Amino acid sequence: MKRIIFICRNNSALSQIAEGFAKHLGVGTMQVTSAGLEASEVDPEAITSMNEIGVDISRQTSKALSQFNPENFDIVISLGDNDRSLPSQWRLRERSEEWQLDDPTGKPETLPNVRDEIRKRVIDLIESLQQSR
Repeated sequence: MKRIIFICRNNSALSQIAEGFAKHLGVGTMQVTSAGLEASEVDPEAITSMNEIGVDISRQTSKALSQFNPENFDIVISLGDNDRSLPSQWRLRERSEEWQLDDPTGKPETLPNVRDEIRKRVIDLIESLQQSR
């Protein structure tokens, strides 16, 4: 079972949505968490957007990347535009990806499109993990 961490700047929207989809769609195929370069709080708009499609992320919490050890993860996925700020030891895992996505902070009208793009990418990730078994 692969251990995956989704990372964004504040662990408030992008990485929270990715964690929610991975837990919802990848049950039993991966261990998942998310973190931010800094912790904040889960964006209420992200919670609402996920609830609209039947995925509850209201119990997820914002966590700082400093709480985690890179060696505890096989796959690291950076979301948004923070990969340059990501400490190098996080990019040296078995698999490291950068998902360039618009930051929906302060732009709730963009959230459904961003959410749907994250869902597509998580599905692609799950399928790639199933094929590599």
